[in-house]
Amino acid sequence: MSNLPEPAPVVRLPDGTYTYADHLPAPIQPAPGPQVIHQHIHHAPPDRTVQRIALGSGIGAGTVAAGVYFGPLLVGALTAIAANLALLAFLAAVLVWGVHTVVKSVGGPDGQQAAKAIGKARRGRKGK
Repeated sequence: MSNLPEPAPVVRLPDGTYTYADHLPAPIQPAPGPQVIHQHIHHAPPDRTVQRIALGSGIGAGTVAAGVYFGPLLVGALTAIAANLALLAFLAAVLVWGVHTVVKSVGGPDGQQAAKAIGKARRGRKGK
């Protein structure tokens, strides 16, 4: 006889093909004991109060979406308006100071006496 090992028995698979029995995958065996599953649940950060109130009162997702979109837009617009008004107030103060300085320097002694008279009249009214 020969020194070769005996081949494993041939097995027919369900799809109709043949293979050696030693090439079959090992059967899956269940793990002993209960299986522990580690599950990490991540919560979303809390929603804004206005949006919670809107959803709670049944207003709807469209209103909430509009609030999410137009809320920051409104804040930006109001900030831009406030910045424009602050710039205009600064320009008005500079212009008034400039006009006051020019009138005082160009007016001569008559202008200075008129300014003093107006100042005295104002102080006189405050005392009464």
